[in-house]
Amino acid sequence: MSPTPGERERIRAGIDRLLNDQAKFSNGALTIVALAQEAQVPRNALTQRHTDLKNEFYELVKAHGATPDVEVRLRAEITKMKKTIANKNERLTQLEADVPALVRTVHVLTLENQNLREQLSQPHTNVIALRPGPDDRDQ
Repeated sequence: MSPTPGERERIRAGIDRLLNDQAKFSNGALTIVALAQEAQVPRNALTQRHTDLKNEFYELVKAHGATPDVEVRLRAEITKMKKTIANKNERLTQLEADVPALVRTVHVLTLENQNLREQLSQPHTNVIALRPGPDDRDQ
């Protein structure tokens, strides 16, 4: 697809507006998506037809000293994920420490259960079978 007339000028004007915090058509982020919106051109105009302007934009953003929004979001996500990993590792360490105690408890309970089953299988001498007496049969 060929560039539309005035496309390069609109892109340059969009770059100027974004770098001067004067966005009209975008959210003002220092990204290619925002630049395409600001210049009112398709994104592929920057990624395929005007790669020189795209590279110039990135250089100007870098020289401007501003960190692109994408990088800020990614860094925040990385920080969040590192905290999550640290919490998961701490929890895993605790669970690993709990395993030997739980194994011992299961072993003790297994032995107690085995003893109780053995006691149930043996006849009890202290149990007396009650038979209904002559007075109880009529009721």
